[in-house]
Amino acid sequence: MTQFSRKTLIAAAIAGAMSVAGAAFAQAPAAAHAAPAANKAIDAKFKSEKEKYGYLVGTKVGENLSQIKDEVDTAALIAALQDSLKGVKPKLTPEELNEVNQEFMQKHQAAAMAKRAEEAKKNQADGDAFLAKNKTKPGVKTTASGLQYEVTKEGTGPKPKATDTVKVEYLGTKIDGTKFDASADHGGPATFPLNGVIPGWTEGVQLMSVGSKYKFYIPSKLAYGENGPGPIGPNATLIFDVTLVGIEPPAPAGNAKTPQPVEKPAAAKQ
Repeated sequence: MTQFSRKTLIAAAIAGAMSVAGAAFAQAPAAAHAAPAANKAIDAKFKSEKEKYGYLVGTKVGENLSQIKDEVDTAALIAALQDSLKGVKPKLTPEELNEVNQEFMQKHQAAAMAKRAEEAKKNQADGDAFLAKNKTKPGVKTTASGLQYEVTKEGTGPKPKATDTVKVEYLGTKIDGTKFDASADHGGPATFPLNGVIPGWTEGVQLMSVGSKYKFYIPSKLAYGENGPGPIGPNATLIFDVTLVGIEPPAPAGNAKTPQPVEKPAAAKQ
């Protein structure tokens, strides 16, 4: 989901700002018995309580509109807000407002798509260059699919099949060293069906014996391709340090439910 899949940027911004006031009113009955004492230092900055609360809401509106601040005329924005609060008839009819909104959204969507296409092109080129150099490093092996890996520690346990459920510890980074996920961030080892993750993981983990620790260099085609989520990005080459902790026993007879990780790992298919 992109940031432009909301009904409107402005509507979301206003809704976000007004949620502050809405939450305050909703909690008012319960909070009435334990209302904090007025902060005199804060009150001294305003002429009235209304002014103080108005500043609160205005600040929240501004924060939510910050991403489009260079594309809207502030004077027009304030004038429209004042007209709306005064009940003045808008310059545009509801139909015209909708038309302008659609125009605005389409403009942003086109800009977002163009930006992502440029990012995808750059990530692909950077990833290809990285892998071409990386495969010449001592200890790095390359499979027929293009997956690269090196053995940090070789275990002595069994190797999993694609249909097995495995327990792993992992650290995921981009080729520039930026971490985007780790099992430690989710409370410990992740458990998931090996055929339910990205192809680079499905192939790579099958090479490992329980107790092994490998480093995988996964080309974008074996990771997320153009669908890389936010912190990863499109066409990104990924690096994973993976320790195979164990292979989970199959579900008891009559129970076809496959164990699932509590937190979905970054390697999970989208």
